[in-house]
Amino acid sequence: MGQPDDMLDDEDYPAYTMGRAAEIIGCTPDFLRRLGDAKLIDPLRSGGGHRRYSRYQLRLAGRAREMCDQGTDLVSACRIIILEDQLAEALRLNQSRRPDD
Repeated sequence: MGQPDDMLDDEDYPAYTMGRAAEIIGCTPDFLRRLGDAKLIDPLRSGGGHRRYSRYQLRLAGRAREMCDQGTDLVSACRIIILEDQLAEALRLNQSRRPDD
């Protein structure tokens, strides 16, 4: 585990409890649980079994909430976000392997 200052800058550090994450996203804890069921996010479990969310996961959850608010069903929203994320990662990898022009 890194130093405390490193953790604050780490997008993947599970810093947020379910209640705080729901408050930030503007959703219910049940919505966050359903995102987990749909395999969009997989929060870390604390020693006591409580879910902990990272900033990266909160961004994904926020995007899902926006899409659902616009009428997209939850499963479809999660699948779209997963595919968008996979595409962005593939493009990043492609760019990093490209020789300098």
